[in-house]
Amino acid sequence: MDALDAFHAETAIRLVAATLCGVVIGFNRDLKDKSAGVRTLGLVSLGACLVSLAALSDPGLRNEPGALSRVVQGILQGVLTGVGFIGAGVILKPAPDAGRARGLTTAAAVWLTAALEIACAIGKWQLVVMGVVLALVVLSLPRRLSRKLARESDDED
Repeated sequence: MDALDAFHAETAIRLVAATLCGVVIGFNRDLKDKSAGVRTLGLVSLGACLVSLAALSDPGLRNEPGALSRVVQGILQGVLTGVGFIGAGVILKPAPDAGRARGLTTAAAVWLTAALEIACAIGKWQLVVMGVVLALVVLSLPRRLSRKLARESDDED
């Protein structure tokens, strides 16, 4: 296997892993009948990883650390800001008197998914695994338990 084949194999692994992370988190959202599910989070994941890989694959970056730093900063800022707009699209406020926005958790899942896929793009596999596991734990906590824990935390303050 030559260097180009190894590069393509590594790129494919990162893209597939990124997409699978989004699909796993999206499956959780679909099970709860939320607006952003498998397809949305899978595509957000793939897109965030693809943008990151495209920017980071420039061979000139390896020779200039300052340029690499600026590119990474641009990726983080651009991808996470752009994904924030997608997340904003899933937040709904049903009525002015309802007083409560809906979709915040799904919006946060969209944002988190993009962050995980940037980690996939740079090959931080332990971080990716821990992030997905913790995301699923948080998303799987029953609402009552999470509210009770939040109230207890507020009472301690």
